[in-house]
Amino acid sequence: MPVFAHGQLRLYLLALLETGPKHGYELITALSDRFGGTYRPSAGTVYPRLARLEEEGLVTRSDEGRKGTYALTDAGRAELAARRDDIAALESDLAETVRDLAAQVRAEVRGAMAGLRADLAAAAQEARAGAVPMPPGADRRAASRLRRAEAEGLLQQFRDELRAELRRTDAVGEVSQLTVDTVRTVLESARTAIKATLDG
Repeated sequence: MPVFAHGQLRLYLLALLETGPKHGYELITALSDRFGGTYRPSAGTVYPRLARLEEEGLVTRSDEGRKGTYALTDAGRAELAARRDDIAALESDLAETVRDLAAQVRAEVRGAMAGLRADLAAAAQEARAGAVPMPPGADRRAASRLRRAEAEGLLQQFRDELRAELRRTDAVGEVSQLTVDTVRTVLESARTAIKATLDG
């Protein structure tokens, strides 16, 4: 769904700069925060609009090394002062958009969880159907320990890989609340499905 109507992103960038100069990356992060991580504008969306604002004399850009810092000009502050009502209406529109995006994401996560539970149930059923009966006198405890060790190894691999992904994301950007909620939902569903195979 479209997040910003025509001209709204331009106005919102000006509003974000009202609190002080910011790098382009900081503006992108501030926008992502405003949407709770459900939307993150690309550099290709934000930087051309900042360049246009600079051409219009509403912001200035100063370079610090490889980073450009953007700040409001007097003309930019005057435009914000003249458009307070538009900004208030924009905030109201964004609040509704955030609710719609969050509902969409929740629906997608629920769908993914239903698919995951079905896949886990099917895998467990296949495992039970394909299980080879232990011959009389076989060491069932030794076989159980091997399977437990394999399962623990898979859990450890999952933990290590996801932890590395989370740390990588945190190093270059941010881990959203949506990610945390998704991890919680996925793990709770997986635990329920796995426990059903243990109890069964």
